[in-house]
Amino acid sequence: MFKNVSIIGDGAMGTVLSMLLCEKDLSVRMWGYDAKQLKQIEQEAENKKFLPGYRIPKSVVFEPRDEEIMKEADLVVSAVPCQYMRGVWERLKDVFQKDIPIVSVAKGIEKETLLRPSEILFDVLGDAVNCAVLSGPTIADELARRLPAVACVASRDAELAKGIQYTFSISWLRIYTSTDLCGVELASACKNIIAIAAGIIDGIGAGDNAKAALLSRGLAEIRRLGAPCGARAETFAGVSGLGDLVTTCISPKGRNRSFGERIGKGQNRERALAATDSVVEGVESCRSVIALAEREKVDMPITRAVYEVLFEGKPVREAISDLMQRRLRAE
Repeated sequence: MFKNVSIIGDGAMGTVLSMLLCEKDLSVRMWGYDAKQLKQIEQEAENKKFLPGYRIPKSVVFEPRDEEIMKEADLVVSAVPCQYMRGVWERLKDVFQKDIPIVSVAKGIEKETLLRPSEILFDVLGDAVNCAVLSGPTIADELARRLPAVACVASRDAELAKGIQYTFSISWLRIYTSTDLCGVELASACKNIIAIAAGIIDGIGAGDNAKAALLSRGLAEIRRLGAPCGARAETFAGVSGLGDLVTTCISPKGRNRSFGERIGKGQNRERALAATDSVVEGVESCRSVIALAEREKVDMPITRAVYEVLFEGKPVREAISDLMQRRLRAE
């Protein structure tokens, strides 16, 4: 178990993990890219922008100075959204101590490079960095309420995964381990796109049969993408695959599902994004996953349909009709 944890990022997940770790009497320090915003969270003992209604323990140390945040840490949590990770870690790489392991909680695929979160860290900090990813059906608001949940930590280093497992496991959060870093990260990125589609279904009132079809066929195309990328098929049936997909597609608090619902009710992409302060990861991931699928020559019709609705102006009902009229085939 790690005793001194530095959290990079002051969003909802970084905040709720700081609360969890403090409950285990661990030493927790939090850093944010905006010192003013970080100070406001400290003064109010609450993250009113991203996790309102929950008190942050007094034992959390808020550290705005780049050169101080890594000192004394034996584990670093990267809680920065995928599309912002490179900029943050380029800023921090000179103060990062390369013998400190990192666990990322980001979900997505970087646009242009098509790199997963762990690959961004390797690219910026060097291949020698010891990296893991923590993922699963972990809505921050429910974790803050101590509702029962599970997650998965994946790393090429099984001992690191085990150490993180014991660090974050608590009576209401059970952590499993995996060595399939690729599969866990691909699942967590792609499920946000399927969640946008689920929200669209809710927005137009297409019904539960349609949503069930979406989840089952969405999982099938995510698994197809995983195969040429080196992921294990069984990962997609686990906590970080099917588990995270179900939660993201049904929860009224899910950012991606809620964004999709606004699209289904007739809002355009810009207006639907403006309705939330949070990052809707599935939007940019949709571009990236389409490019990745094209590179790997993988058919992803649902992801393609979401892309056409969001970026090419295709009417929602036309996109659904086209999916339903595709050539009949065996499952």
